[in-house]
Amino acid sequence: MNTLEILDKLVAFDTVSAASNLQLIAYVEDLLKANGFRVTRLPSPCGNKAGLYAELGPQVAGGLLLSGHTDVVPTDGQTWTKPPFKLTQEAGKLFGRGTTDMKGFVASALALAVKAKDLRLQRPLAIVLSYDEEIGCVGLQEIRADLAPLLRAPALCIVGEPTEMQVATGHKGKAAFKAIFHGQSGHSALAPKFTNALHLAADFMGALRSIQAELAEEGPFDTAYEVPYTTLHVGKLSGGTALNIVPALAEMQFEMRTLALQDVSVLNDRIDGIVSKMNAARVCISLERGNTYPGLDVDAAQPWVKNVAELAQNGLTKVAFGTEAGILTEMGVPTLVCGPGSMEGQGHQADEFIETQQLTACDDFLDRMIQSSQWCGALP
Repeated sequence: MNTLEILDKLVAFDTVSAASNLQLIAYVEDLLKANGFRVTRLPSPCGNKAGLYAELGPQVAGGLLLSGHTDVVPTDGQTWTKPPFKLTQEAGKLFGRGTTDMKGFVASALALAVKAKDLRLQRPLAIVLSYDEEIGCVGLQEIRADLAPLLRAPALCIVGEPTEMQVATGHKGKAAFKAIFHGQSGHSALAPKFTNALHLAADFMGALRSIQAELAEEGPFDTAYEVPYTTLHVGKLSGGTALNIVPALAEMQFEMRTLALQDVSVLNDRIDGIVSKMNAARVCISLERGNTYPGLDVDAAQPWVKNVAELAQNGLTKVAFGTEAGILTEMGVPTLVCGPGSMEGQGHQADEFIETQQLTACDDFLDRMIQSSQWCGALP
């Protein structure tokens, strides 16, 4: 099977993060086992989803690991002119949910797996697939403990998020927060006599914006990013029941996206300091820390990075969005991000698409990688 045929199958599975991915995983298991791979399913704690690890070739250290996620973002609220879960080819583009993010790369990796069965690998070729990446790299972190003993110290991992086939050496880390503000309910005609929870939230937001302004002015900076500093972003604020009632409760969700240069502990201490100061008179804020994932920051001057860039036949970059690469790096696997398509104007959009030439470029890159003596050293 070629990449296009496999992508057609993958897009047809509705694997939005709220749904199960088990049918897709079963399809991939059957495909890889039929082509000689040793396959291990990695169930989620809830049992409704699963990751997968598969390997081919000698059971030794080194080799190449290809990493992708199976979930896609929802289509709700988007106006599609083409069926989202059916691959549609038109004018050099392939339309369908997940074509760019990131079933295109997964299809290319699986097509490589089919070809690899007829090659003599000097070092192993491995594939890891995860779930729930789109909601904060949750799935890989859930299966991390089960995955770790399966890995044979791969020499390199490629996470195939869409980079237009540039080799990404970095992305920011992320931490999510929820702040709950406790006020006092009362009639709005007597509003000054009560503590307005939304006003507390506004004061807290103002303090966060002051930190953000400072970061934008003073850094630290990494000019490889379009936004070259750490960001604090409030994404959701809710509270109140009626206009004539002072709100007793409000909730805010916010996040940090941090550079590798940033001392995250300092930012955490500053946020805690704001909470403590506002709680000095009486407890009015409770702060909850949510999902986090690490950033990625690889020294682009290292010879192995240059080798991958030469094989990709493209330049180096850093990406604005998060990936699972930081987690794999924490697990001791040298990791870069490189995949077909672009998040800008393609991924997460209505009528998501990938250009056929991008898939071809990915196929060619993976062929060169598996044949390279530095990685798998595949021979006919």
